[in-house]
Amino acid sequence: MKRITLIKVLVFLACLIPVGRLVGKALTGMLGANPIDVITRSTGTWTLTFLIITLGITPLRRLSGWHVLIRFRRMVGLFAFFYGCLHFMTFIWLDKFFDWHDMIKDIEKRPFITVGFTGFVLMLPLALTSTQGWIRRLGKRWQLLHRLIYVSATAGVVHFWWLVKADLRRPQIYAAVLTALLAYRALAWAAKRRLATASPPAHIQRPQAASAD
Repeated sequence: MKRITLIKVLVFLACLIPVGRLVGKALTGMLGANPIDVITRSTGTWTLTFLIITLGITPLRRLSGWHVLIRFRRMVGLFAFFYGCLHFMTFIWLDKFFDWHDMIKDIEKRPFITVGFTGFVLMLPLALTSTQGWIRRLGKRWQLLHRLIYVSATAGVVHFWWLVKADLRRPQIYAAVLTALLAYRALAWAAKRRLATASPPAHIQRPQAASAD
């Protein structure tokens, strides 16, 4: 347990590196000529990165047998929400300075903002219900609710793709990784359904062979 706790601390600190670098650059004036754009793109990229990592933990755990990885999924998912909050706050505070009229005009002109906001909103219930208490309260519904992360990640990829005007290589990489994760999920679900269909329910007993007279 002490080893797991130490690893969790190290993972937590590693997840703070991106925001730490941003703070360091801000304090030393290294954010360039357009610091708001740098912060916006950095926080958005890390939001999507942490979403993808969260989705990749279960396949990696199953394929590698490293079952301990499941202990880090919730932490990484919450960091995705954390960077999503920073990304959203950068837009409404640093970029628009709470000018709601300007925001609405921007949303009307730029559909990628609507898609990105949708992805962020879908992360809210996931973050709020990430505690053990909510897992117990919701039961099986908790897993159903947390499948929203696939929709949120998809919205994030579309948001990034529509945002980029010229070089699409990075959005394409995210799209390819997400597609692979969704395909794995679909195949795993299909295999589970096929196994459940092939195996008779436990309460159904096999008929006894008739004894010869």
